[in-house]
Amino acid sequence: MSHEQPFEIQHMSSSLTKGLRRSTARSTTKRATAKTAKRATKVTASRPKAKRASAAKSPARKPAKVKASKKSVAPKSSKAKNVKAAKVPKPVARKAAPAKKVAATRVKKAQKVAAVRAVRAVRAVRAIRPAPPPPPRQPTVDESAALVAFERAHKEFVRGRFAEARNQFRSLLDKYSQVSEVAARARTYLAIAESRLRTESMLPRDADSLYDRGVIELNRGEYVAAQEMFERALKREPEAAHIHYGLAATRARLGSIDLALESLQRALDLQPNLRVRAQHDHDLNPLRNDPDFDRLIFSQPS
Repeated sequence: MSHEQPFEIQHMSSSLTKGLRRSTARSTTKRATAKTAKRATKVTASRPKAKRASAAKSPARKPAKVKASKKSVAPKSSKAKNVKAAKVPKPVARKAAPAKKVAATRVKKAQKVAAVRAVRAVRAVRAIRPAPPPPPRQPTVDESAALVAFERAHKEFVRGRFAEARNQFRSLLDKYSQVSEVAARARTYLAIAESRLRTESMLPRDADSLYDRGVIELNRGEYVAAQEMFERALKREPEAAHIHYGLAATRARLGSIDLALESLQRALDLQPNLRVRAQHDHDLNPLRNDPDFDRLIFSQPS
């Protein structure tokens, strides 16, 4: 009996144990809640800091990483630094040349280039240019003599003296037939002179008919034949002013200026009123630049 405890004591002890258990449980729960609160505060405090640091430092970390990678790739020894310094020398600052010197050097360069191009152009032209023709051959003694004889015979032919021209052309061919060019021309004129002489028998005999025939030949442009007709007419009637005037016009067309002025002077002396006709005559145009023509036509007779 003594060993058994009363009910009240047992009830009290059980209540005490329960209170102790509750207190210990509360203390443990309080401690756990405090620890969890501390952890939560630490986490909450650390998170925004990490976010701020990441937001602020994120753009600066990339070049740092690049630099670190470059450093990791590049050798760290002093020899490598010396090699880099030797390979990439520092640029030396040069003084800018004045504008005048730059312009002068450019002008000199342009002049040199132009001189070189000119020399090349001259060389190219010399290479393309054909060789100059050889100097003309000097005529021989026979050729010179044949030319003189031909000119003499041709003058007689132009004057209408076909018999004399025929004789001179024949003698030229006898002496200088080896001069081929002159001989060929002499044969041509000889044939014309002989044909004119053969037609003399068919020509009219009186002066007026010869004058009319000369005017026809002059209008046709056959000035040599017209000159021959006028000269034949003057042989039959030497004081005919109109025949002298026709002969002057024919000689002017042939280019015999001095002989034409002589015939015109003779015609005006015989018949002064022919000056009016001469002022507008186209056949006398070759004489108009000569001062003697103006004196003859436009001066008043004394």
